[in-house]
Amino acid sequence: MNLAMVFRVAFRALTRHKMRSTLTMLGIIIGVGSVITMVGVGQGARGQVQAQIAANGANALTVSPGSGRSRGMHGSWGSIRTLVYEDVEAVRQLSTVKAASARTYGMVQVVYGNQNWGTRLSGVEPVYFSIKEWPVPQGSSFTKEDVELANNVVVLGAEVKRVLFGEEDPIGKTVRIKNLPFRVVGVASEKGPSAEGYPQDDVVYMPYTTSQKKVTGTTWLNHVHVQAVSAEATALAQKQIEELLRDRHRIPMGQEDDFSVRNTADMAEMHDQAGRVMTLLLGAIASVSLLVGGIGIMNIMLVSVTERTREIGVRMAIGATEGDVQAQFLTEAVVLSVFGGALGIAFGLGAARILTNLLQWPSSISPVAMAAAVVFSAAIGIFFGLFPARRAAHLDPIEALRYE
Repeated sequence: MNLAMVFRVAFRALTRHKMRSTLTMLGIIIGVGSVITMVGVGQGARGQVQAQIAANGANALTVSPGSGRSRGMHGSWGSIRTLVYEDVEAVRQLSTVKAASARTYGMVQVVYGNQNWGTRLSGVEPVYFSIKEWPVPQGSSFTKEDVELANNVVVLGAEVKRVLFGEEDPIGKTVRIKNLPFRVVGVASEKGPSAEGYPQDDVVYMPYTTSQKKVTGTTWLNHVHVQAVSAEATALAQKQIEELLRDRHRIPMGQEDDFSVRNTADMAEMHDQAGRVMTLLLGAIASVSLLVGGIGIMNIMLVSVTERTREIGVRMAIGATEGDVQAQFLTEAVVLSVFGGALGIAFGLGAARILTNLLQWPSSISPVAMAAAVVFSAAIGIFFGLFPARRAAHLDPIEALRYE
């Protein structure tokens, strides 16, 4: 029996019981659709996190204060106040560093007219916007002179501008922070939430000197943002910064640093690993339904062998070999699983689109994943169809002809 004849007989046998075949395929459809949807959602989330991290600037590093110990109690990270502006100036002298900016922060109430909004305050230098690749399309950033003179100027985050000004142009307007007037010189572009989930657009920027002298009253820095000269130099820049700050802060060998240095590459790798684990977990959970679908195929094929015992005996009596019979039932199982897999891909694509539109969950389904789903569903058909096919092939022709 040639291959075309095998498929023709398989289709005829399956269409003889349309409802039963459809219900059998349903398990594979749901299984493949679930895997496609879950893997797509997992990959979409990974891609979104990587894009958010990349949006924080290329070749970027962040220096943060460390934790200290007082009276036997270990403080949280950021509790040590040893980062000062002289550290920033020293870091700028490193050969692997392209730019560096001081940063302080706090919480403030911003008032404009009869509107007011509680938001985060970031005291930075003009180069901060370049390091973070954060353009200021409306107006402009403040200048080095503003930093030197501690001028009362601010750049608004997109969310703060939306709340306080709506559609009104804020450039040149005056807002009040701690009862002090500040002139709005720019509005930063909208970035959306960070990889950690906090709103990056809900912030007000001002010169770090203004923040320290007139708002927060601090003399230390909360962060130092650094940009390496290239992606290849990032790791070396991190090492040089650590050595420099240990020397400047007079930290003895073997003693814990009073600061930490993180780079975006490490953060991206960490989040990517977490994303891979999440994707695998979602795929593994969804694969359980594929297993159930495969068991359904085995069950229905065993029923089919029982129903067609006499037919098998007739075929063997007129010359069909065990290989022909086995190929016939195995083909029927594969056809069920492959058709179910193809319909499952359509179901998965539709489900992913619905999740994206209704819940705003990002999804990303690659052609490789769809091809793998079809191959995997065919493998399911072969694996679970092999036992019924072998059982049919090993029937005794005499006993099969006598079967009622």
